[in-house]
Amino acid sequence: MAIYLNGKAASQSIKDEVRERVSALKEKGTDVALAVILVGDDPASRIYVNNKQKACDYTGIGSFTYELPEDTGEEELLRLIEQLNDTDSVSGILVQMPLPAGIDENAVINAIDPLKDVDGFHPLNIGKMFTGDDALISCTPAGIMELLKRNGVEIEGKECVIVGRSNNVSKPLAILMLRENATVTICHSKTKDLKKVCKKADILITAIGKPGFFGRDSIKKGAVIVDVGINRDDSGKLRGDVDHEAVDDMVSYITPVPGGVGPMTVAMLMKNCVDAAERKR
Repeated sequence: MAIYLNGKAASQSIKDEVRERVSALKEKGTDVALAVILVGDDPASRIYVNNKQKACDYTGIGSFTYELPEDTGEEELLRLIEQLNDTDSVSGILVQMPLPAGIDENAVINAIDPLKDVDGFHPLNIGKMFTGDDALISCTPAGIMELLKRNGVEIEGKECVIVGRSNNVSKPLAILMLRENATVTICHSKTKDLKKVCKKADILITAIGKPGFFGRDSIKKGAVIVDVGINRDDSGKLRGDVDHEAVDDMVSYITPVPGGVGPMTVAMLMKNCVDAAERKR
């Protein structure tokens, strides 16, 4: 039977560590605060923002939420970001994605001060990550690496296959895996014999948004599975990209859905926020 990589437990440990660091900074006269900008009223985005608010409350990180109407223009949003860049009491800035049509996401990301870019999306932070320099790293990839390490999963020398090529998860994750001396393959919709490629993976990471797509025919015995997919099946149940019931007896480790990668993303956001405050100090 597989060992489940419990993201809830690991994320709680990280938040406890952040809480101690925030308290230590406050004793030295440095406050830590996160500014979150939500444009429109997307239900999923609101849930994410609420989860971040709860994490801030727990860790002692101050929280400012700016809720802007759906018809907010790009110029107005950029002005707010500029104000927050210049606000010393704000350690980190996060603009909740996706943004409404008509707003250039790249322009918004580029407008955030790289030192306050707690999402790790700014090109400067991405470039530093690629070269191995100190940087704020995208929360989901960083959370996956932390989850593996905290559970003693060996990465060096392993064959890692990542299914998906997103800028925010898959590509940064490939670089982080390379930095840990894994051999990395990135797959996508044009990959030939996808399941055959996946079957060679010691560590398989899936992020394609297809519930239960990967089963016994695409997974190597003893593999470590990181399921980033969060999907609802026909019955409304949350499922990952992997058919967990089918592979449970053949893999060594697997992340549950929900309760695996998701909690780690929020925890690493808190870590990035306190990292940003410490660097500023």
